[in-house]
Order: sequence, then C-alpha cells, then structure tokens
Amino acid sequence: MSEPQATAVSATTTVRSRAFPAWGRMLAISIGPLFAALALGGIILLAMGVNPFSYYAYVVERAILSPSGLSATLTRMGPFLLIAASLIVAFRAGIWNLGGDGQFLLAAVIVAAATPLMFAAGMPIWINLAIGLVIGAVIGALWGVLPALLKAWHGINEIITTLMMSFLGVSLANVLVKLAFLDPGTTTPQTRTLPVEARLPKLFDTTVSSGLIVGLVVIVAVHLMMTRTSFGMRLRLVGANPRAAVHAGLSVPKLTIAVFAISAGLAGLSGAVDILGTQGNVRADWNPAYSLTVVPLVFLARLNGFGSIAYVFLFSALTIGGESAARRLGVPSFFSLVIVALLLITLALAEYLDKRRHYRTKS
Repeated sequence: MSEPQATAVSATTTVRSRAFPAWGRMLAISIGPLFAALALGGIILLAMGVNPFSYYAYVVERAILSPSGLSATLTRMGPFLLIAASLIVAFRAGIWNLGGDGQFLLAAVIVAAATPLMFAAGMPIWINLAIGLVIGAVIGALWGVLPALLKAWHGINEIITTLMMSFLGVSLANVLVKLAFLDPGTTTPQTRTLPVEARLPKLFDTTVSSGLIVGLVVIVAVHLMMTRTSFGMRLRLVGANPRAAVHAGLSVPKLTIAVFAISAGLAGLSGAVDILGTQGNVRADWNPAYSLTVVPLVFLARLNGFGSIAYVFLFSALTIGGESAARRLGVPSFFSLVIVALLLITLALAEYLDKRRHYRTKS
C-alpha cells in the first residue's frame, strides 16, 4: 500500500471512530439487544393476538408503578443479584460456571431443612439467619469443588462438568425434599416451612425483603474486588492469558479453585436468601433456573456490577409484571423466558456485528 493510500485509510478509520465513539459502541451493544428483544417479543405478541403496547404498559404498571408490585420486584432482585455476582466472578476469570442452578437449589433445600430446626431449638433469630446464610454459601461452594478440581488439575472443560453437576444437584435436591427432609404434616411434598417471624426482616416497614441489601452489598463488593484489588487482577489475568499468569508466578490451579469456590458459594448464598427472605420452604420438583436466566443479563452489562444491577431490576420487573399480564391478557406465564431467549439471540448477533465492524475498521 502506497503512502497516500495508507494516509487515506488512516483518515477513514479516524472519521469512523469519531462518528461512532467508544461510548456509543458500548451503549449500542449493551442496550441495543434489549430493545431488539422487546421488539421481537412485541411481534410474537401480535401474532398471538395481543397488543404489545398494552402488555408492556401493564408490566410497567404492575411491577414498577404499583407499590405492591415494586416491593415484589425489589424483593425478587436479591437472589438475582447474588447469581449475577456469582457469574461475574467466574466469567471475568475466564471460567464458565454453568452449574449455578444445582448449587442454588441444593443450598436452598438444606437451608430450608436446617433453619426451622434451629429456630425451634430456641436460637436467636439473627444467629439463626446468619448460620442459614453461611450454610447456603458453604453448600454451594462444596458442590463446586469437583468441577474445580477437574478443571484445575486435569484441564477438563468446566462447561460439561458444571452442567452435569447442576443436573445432579437438582436431582439430589428433589430426592432430599421427597425423602429425608419431607414435612410429614403436608400432603404436598415439601420441606418444613420457616415461620414468617424467623425470616429475613423487611426494610423500613415495607414488604421488601432485606435480601435486597445482601444482594446489593455483595455485587458491589464483587465489582470492586474484580476491578480494584490485586486479587481481582490476578483472577482476570488467569482468565485472559493462563500462560502469562504462569510466567508471572501465579498458581493457576489454586486461583481456579478459588474462583469456583467464590462463584459457587455466591450461588448457594442466593438460594439461602431466597428461602430465608421469600419462599420459606422448598417444594418437590421446584427449580426456578435463575442461574441460566441471569447469564444474558450480566453479558448485556459487560460483566459490570453496577450495570448488572440495572438489568436485574428490569428483568425482575418483567417477571413480576409478566405474571400479572399473563393472567389479565391471556399470555403464557413463561413469556418472560421467551424474552430472555430473544435476548440471547440478539446479544449474540450484536457481538457478531460489533466484531465484524471492528475487523473492517482495522482493515
């Protein structure tokens, strides 16, 4: 390429960069997929004979503008935020922990079984709740040990092992509910129900569970840990370039196990918060599948803790409002999951178009 041609290409690249700055690109690939998914969801609603504007307006009205709906939305955010924090730790370290659903549910079942017994034994409520949260985190972390060891010492793909352990965790949780932890006083298979007065306290005389505060504190702490501390820098280095981490003198196996322990522990803590703050018990065959549902949200937020808070709020509002809209407008109750699926598709498409534009700009 001659010098005039090189100059022309450089000038063109500069013009393109000015026309589409970095913040605009980040905004487009973070918010664009959300609006695209909502638009595609609207088309599906039209095909079902439902006015999409009426559906979305009803979701906003019931989940945000209504005091009771807003309280339900904020309460539901607690477990979602902890799941998001779990995924941020893993993904920023280059590890795919897709076993959060098993870690969540197994921890939830054991906390649901242990906490009523401790409450009945006369333990102070705050100690009872603290122990319940610790139990949830420990159970989640322990369930992540096997994939961690297989990844750290044998290099086995963690996507396969965490998904398998998730399946086993969900199955084991259901067996425990139906056999070892079954409440004999109910006809429907479930664990004993924790009394309302023994659950996480409400905030400021509202119906919002203090699990929201737990989720907010943890996700902000995780964001600061991953971006402002030397430990977080080591984890990110392992994820970005394991060979460089080895040359820098870092113990990749130990850091890999640490990532799994933190990520799985937070998923287990999410299960404890959901039980102690909202559910009170676990029914047989219950699996909300929060972990896989939150994956596109943290990617839309670019693995940023503060951005994840915003997306978790929007998704919580969609699930709460969607339940009401389903009853009023005749929309299937799982339509919010359709929106999540569309988010995954539009997010992947946005990433593809962004990389294609990046290569074109370079050339």
